[in-house]
Amino acid sequence: MSFFRRSVHGQTDKSATSSSNDVLSSHEIVSTTGDLKFVVEQGCNDSQPSYQEVSGAPVETKSSLGYAVGPVTIVLINIGKMIGTGVYSTPATILKGTGSVGTSMIFWALGLLTSSTSLAVYLEYASYFPNRSGSEVVYLEQAFPRPKYFFPIAFAVQTVILSFSSGNAIVMAQYLFKIGDHTPSAWEQKGVAIACYTLVTLLLIFHTKTSYRISNAIGMIKILTLVFIAITGLVVLGGHTRVKDPGANFRDAFEGKATGYGLTNSLVKIIFSYAGYENAFNIVNEIQNPVKTIKRNASYSLIIVTVLYILANVAYFAAVPKNDIKKSGVTVASLFFTNVFGHAKGVKVFNLLIALSAFGNLMAVQIGQSRLIRECGRQGVLPFPKFWASTRPFGTPIGPYTVKWAVTVIMILAPPAGDAFNFITDLQTYPAAAFAFTMSVGLYIVRYRRKKLGVPKSEFRAWDAAVVFTILQNLYLLIMPWYPPTGGATGGDVSFWYATYCVTGIGILLLCGVYYYLWLYVLPKWGKYRIKQEVMVLEDGSSTNALVRVALSDLEKWSRNHDAAGRMVVTGVEVEAKNEGRPEQV
Repeated sequence: MSFFRRSVHGQTDKSATSSSNDVLSSHEIVSTTGDLKFVVEQGCNDSQPSYQEVSGAPVETKSSLGYAVGPVTIVLINIGKMIGTGVYSTPATILKGTGSVGTSMIFWALGLLTSSTSLAVYLEYASYFPNRSGSEVVYLEQAFPRPKYFFPIAFAVQTVILSFSSGNAIVMAQYLFKIGDHTPSAWEQKGVAIACYTLVTLLLIFHTKTSYRISNAIGMIKILTLVFIAITGLVVLGGHTRVKDPGANFRDAFEGKATGYGLTNSLVKIIFSYAGYENAFNIVNEIQNPVKTIKRNASYSLIIVTVLYILANVAYFAAVPKNDIKKSGVTVASLFFTNVFGHAKGVKVFNLLIALSAFGNLMAVQIGQSRLIRECGRQGVLPFPKFWASTRPFGTPIGPYTVKWAVTVIMILAPPAGDAFNFITDLQTYPAAAFAFTMSVGLYIVRYRRKKLGVPKSEFRAWDAAVVFTILQNLYLLIMPWYPPTGGATGGDVSFWYATYCVTGIGILLLCGVYYYLWLYVLPKWGKYRIKQEVMVLEDGSSTNALVRVALSDLEKWSRNHDAAGRMVVTGVEVEAKNEGRPEQV
């Protein structure tokens, strides 16, 4: 956002806006101190050239997913991810955690600050790598290229394992059952959640542009639904409905006591509810002039959502007694409609709108994360790189869509239904905070390297205050969840040990480290080979890295035939390598 941006002087310098051919030849390797080497890459999305470390995935000169993303889609795909089930399902948890109506309202407003500072960090990274989709995948890869492939592997493994959207699918199922006034069994709820997510996946697989259109249409319905809730809340406050004493919750608004655990848990839920402000960064290479376009429209989406969130919570507190909200679980919005309109058919319609909002959130998340997972695959650190990178036959990332569907189904079936939503959202947030903290610190490393390399200035630079705040925010999220709740070991928002999600998140990261060490060091030593990087170009025009085994006796020959980025060279002339189905691809 503009108020978290430092002015970059000399922006009209021709070298800062010229094509890569005006600065250096495309794919030219530029050496710097140490063993890091950088390659000049240029995309066809009207962006500046990027200078990226050669171990990263290659830039796709022409996006195989097209360029169907414009300003309206950026606004709505961000809103589509932000407005999911959070504003309908988390107010009760946040109220219990903060202890009072007044503090909970402050936390909902605080979401604008936590999100906008993080948005500034994403924007600066995007200005450095404006022709790579996948956001964190790219930014961690380029901020920490050494140890080689460590961060790509760690992020890829946790991304695939935690790439589920089961929480929102479960809440959608709950609201669908509310429409029929039916209390579902655990397996009924799971079955409907799976059916909903399967429908989302099928709609996305067959056509990229159509998937954006559907997502945009549902995004507009989401906005209108929250607008209606906000207007209804103002009418309730005016005393024109069946609600008695609508101002009761606002008298002594700060009455109540918060705990350290409760405040931390509430902040986690706020961040979960605002998650989505970064969704457009997952599709950067599908956007023309991405930095300028995202800066403006991502800011619009964040401001719109903040206003709607605050007004929606005002509406809830005006219509529903505080104690009833605390007991409502994840269906506070349904309780709001019941108190205002009674048990009428209109209530069922509004429950349908909330379920549709959850459906749209599933679509927006699936679109963004499919690009993120695809970029993990293009780094070469996951098996079968062609599976992840290919967009055939429909021009969509079918591999990532399929994997995300499978993981989501498993996570719908595995956890106990009563604790599934809270545990899953917490589990996804903890490793995400670890990587967000690392990525924010890494921004200073990227700045230093670019200054040392002497490359042109980028289009955007975040204020240091915004970067430091983001670092501290994520550090807080890493430390405070260990603080025990007042109710003891099982006094959190799940029925088992309160810090289970922290341990699980750390366990996943440790698993990544073990896998990395075995794959890159132990097995090559035993097998007498080295892992080398090769650029592949697929039949649909997609490009990807493939990490292949090269016997020690062939290393010298390999080095002569490939440049530092893994592209094949013939008598000094660089050529794009084709996939030849090599049997020793890792």
